[in-house]
Amino acid sequence: MSLIDQYGYLFFYVALSLGPFGVPIPNEITVVTGAILSRSGVLNIGMTYISILSGLLTAITLFHFAGRIFGQRLKHKFQHNRNFQKAEKILSQRGDWAMCIGIFIPVVRYFLPFLIGFNRGSIRKFMLISYSCAVVWTLTFFAAGTGFGHQLLTFFNTF
Repeated sequence: MSLIDQYGYLFFYVALSLGPFGVPIPNEITVVTGAILSRSGVLNIGMTYISILSGLLTAITLFHFAGRIFGQRLKHKFQHNRNFQKAEKILSQRGDWAMCIGIFIPVVRYFLPFLIGFNRGSIRKFMLISYSCAVVWTLTFFAAGTGFGHQLLTFFNTF
């Protein structure tokens, strides 16, 4: 809470945009916490949601461009890895759906944009699909935190 008091909306932006770089707070918990604080009146609901969404969009965009920039250099290291080959196969067979579903899976939400950038996928298509799915993902968890946040807090405080 002291971080939120001190940095406010910037905390949520940084937590979501730097989450894949070792910030030890799961994105889902960050989004639900932002929703709970917004509903209780501590933060503005619109500003909190925009901070969360823009943080996630920043992260997946950075990973996409990192894949474009560094992907070819790393290809030699990963091209014989079975998991990498499997991920590439799934992406080539079900690319659009993989982007949509991947945003809902921790770790995958950041690995997939890297892989798409690595394979030089269309940036417009990437942005259209992944940004749309990011809006759905953030709205889902934000709505859950807004609607059920106080019940979740009560539940966890009983332990």
